[in-house]
Amino acid sequence: MSSPGGAFAAVRHADFRPYFVTGLLSMMADNVEHVISYWVIFQAFHSPTLAGFAVISHWTPFLLLGVHFGALADRYDCRKLIQISQLAFIAASLAWAVLFLTGTLQVWHAAVILVVHGVAGALWSPAGQLLIHDIVGPADLQSAVRLSATSRQIGILFGPGVGGALLLFLGPAYGLMANALLYLPMTVWLLRVPYTGHQRTGAVAQRPLALGEALRTLRAVSGHRGIVVMVALAGLSSLFVGNAYQAQMPEFATAFSAGQGEISYTVLLAASAAGAVLGGFALEASAFFRHPRERTAVLLALGWSVAIAVFALVPVYGVAVAALFVAGLLNLGFTSMAQTLVQLEAPPGERGRVVGLFSMSSSGLRVGSGVTVGILGAIIGIHASLALSALAFLVVGIGLLAYANGRVRRLAAA
Repeated sequence: MSSPGGAFAAVRHADFRPYFVTGLLSMMADNVEHVISYWVIFQAFHSPTLAGFAVISHWTPFLLLGVHFGALADRYDCRKLIQISQLAFIAASLAWAVLFLTGTLQVWHAAVILVVHGVAGALWSPAGQLLIHDIVGPADLQSAVRLSATSRQIGILFGPGVGGALLLFLGPAYGLMANALLYLPMTVWLLRVPYTGHQRTGAVAQRPLALGEALRTLRAVSGHRGIVVMVALAGLSSLFVGNAYQAQMPEFATAFSAGQGEISYTVLLAASAAGAVLGGFALEASAFFRHPRERTAVLLALGWSVAIAVFALVPVYGVAVAALFVAGLLNLGFTSMAQTLVQLEAPPGERGRVVGLFSMSSSGLRVGSGVTVGILGAIIGIHASLALSALAFLVVGIGLLAYANGRVRRLAAA
């Protein structure tokens, strides 16, 4: 493996910089659409079921189609796949806008648009990872993955504020029309770059897409123990905790500050994203985290689970905000490192499928956290369910750490 090129190495690649900026704008547009559309859905239908479907429709495409979209990235030009995903995002925003303007929005309209939005996100994920690998190469991949994740967190951090401003000053329909423009920079930029996701390696998969692609890919990488550990780490963290606590944040905010629930809610929502943004830059500047290691990724994940448990159990608001901030930092650290290790160990002709498998695990299994945190929370209380879920992951994470340590010793002996 090539040695990493130093702090912020990916930024030295001229074509990575516009990918960072345009990706930030697209992710911000994604979150702006959530802010405006969820508000209108609530006002129009007052349906908890539809709100729950919005979360399910966002992550289920990753679970069901992640490996298939990775296979497409292996076979076809990743620029075109990303452009298709951006056009699907634009179509979703404009469809909301037309239905809002005409006053014809129905539940089935909302369900279809939410599914289109979720599929667009799942299509973008593996193609985007292959593209940045093509841009920066393996030596600077850790830097590129971490900075790309940081740009997404910046979009998540500022998306609600931009969405709220558009909703306030332009209204939902015209706000979403303006929001559609944020997807255009990446779509247009991809017209002029030479990267296809396969330029650096020259490997384009010839194996046809099969129905059982996920199991087929999992069997193919079973001998790559590092990939298996990282996929398991990402999947188990998503299954047990994921980001399900975000949907429960109003209840946490109310418990901390009954008189100022709105302020508490806003601060709690921003804390995790702010930690991820500042942590992403801090980790990028740190020489210790520059080289991706399995043990380091697992240790960061264990620290993240402890921070989540502290947030769930601590009765002091300031400590809870600090815990969420630390959780955001550690989450970005272990997910970006795991993503990098998976890409570096994946066979070149199968990289898209393997990245899709990671996407299926890390994003798709978040559907399960709705059960471990949400449904269990309805029975024993949301604080207890989140704490138990975090501690359950801590236990299995320690098992993964023991396995990773044993693997490192075996490799050193060999």
